Amino acid sequence: MVAGEYQIGKLALAEDAERIVQFLLSDSSFDDTRYTPGELAHFSELPYQALEGKLIFWYAVNEAGDIIAINSVAENEQLTSGYSWDYIVVHRDYRKTGIASSLIAVMNDYLVKVRARYIVTYTCDLPEYNGIRRLFERSGFSLVGRCPDYYFDGEDRLIYYRKLSGE
Repeated sequence: MVAGEYQIGKLALAEDAERIVQFLLSDSSFDDTRYTPGELAHFSELPYQALEGKLIFWYAVNEAGDIIAINSVAENEQLTSGYSWDYIVVHRDYRKTGIASSLIAVMNDYLVKVRARYIVTYTCDLPEYNGIRRLFERSGFSLVGRCPDYYFDGEDRLIYYRKLSGE
């Protein structure tokens, strides 16, 4: 675990989008690097889509200015104040330092500001994803569904939901 200061910012510059792509594709981001073709496309495209206003991307940098974590959220395709939480990723050397909680707090503040009704997220059911499932549960999400063999045969997609408005 690496201690130290970090800062969180909202993605606004193309050069930071490229740094985020490099972080997502690095060996320090995800524990399971058997990416689907769709994930590889997401990692390369989502930061640039954020620059176009299609989603919100926050990132954390360490004292040296290196990207050490990201978080992204987008309003659903129906534009009805429901949101999808796509990725939260913390550099493996910075896990359990509070960065994920800080990114979630920034996201939650944004969701209150835009009067979001709910947020949906998802992950895989493999053991490598136990940590993110615990994070979702600690953050008030409920498991609401399972899509068998979603990623690859034998790898189910778990769907989590959290009601926001009226809290």
